[in-house]
Amino acid sequence: MIVKVCGMRDGGNIRDVESLGADWMGFIFFPRSPRYVSEPPACLPTAMKRIGVFVNASDEDIMRRVGEYSLYGVQLHGSEPPEQCLRLRRSGVMVMKAFAIGSPSDLSATVPYDGAADFFLFDTPCPGFGGSGRCFDWSLLARYQGDTPFLLSGGISLATAEALRTFSHPAFAGIDVNSGFETAPAMKDVRSLAEFLRKIGKGGFRQPYNNL
Repeated sequence: MIVKVCGMRDGGNIRDVESLGADWMGFIFFPRSPRYVSEPPACLPTAMKRIGVFVNASDEDIMRRVGEYSLYGVQLHGSEPPEQCLRLRRSGVMVMKAFAIGSPSDLSATVPYDGAADFFLFDTPCPGFGGSGRCFDWSLLARYQGDTPFLLSGGISLATAEALRTFSHPAFAGIDVNSGFETAPAMKDVRSLAEFLRKIGKGGFRQPYNNL
């Protein structure tokens, strides 16, 4: 199971979270987000893969950030068309496209993106672009029959650890955690996150590296 910890910004917190053994770390490049990364943090992960989160950004802006932050992949949370996803994927970056799932019919929006994205991210519908802090009904995903693997997002916390251990789907690839482990925007509770990783059978402490 891939575990992505999103919404990081503080150098010391990045170093501490990296030591827990999760896989990917997300950096939000959407100016309206309270977790917006306006400048490079004092520390960036080297063991965890770096993912940039964007909302309706241009190819040029996305690829500039890819170069500046040595991003492994990009997560697209807006109305980005399949053609843009495919262009970015062909440029050599991993592409994850987010979809809000509130009913079975919402899954139909994924169909044009099969083959254009490496992963889908299924999140909770909310007025903005993610960050609701609430879970959606995961049973809706029984209707998903696409070939693209997906990550679960939205309201994941210590309280959902047991449900995650029992959740099953052929295309289920991982989870994306954020506000459910925060003490403030962009600051993660390392102890709570460590306990969560232990409960889902993930993690393993690693030595972090300060590369700046």
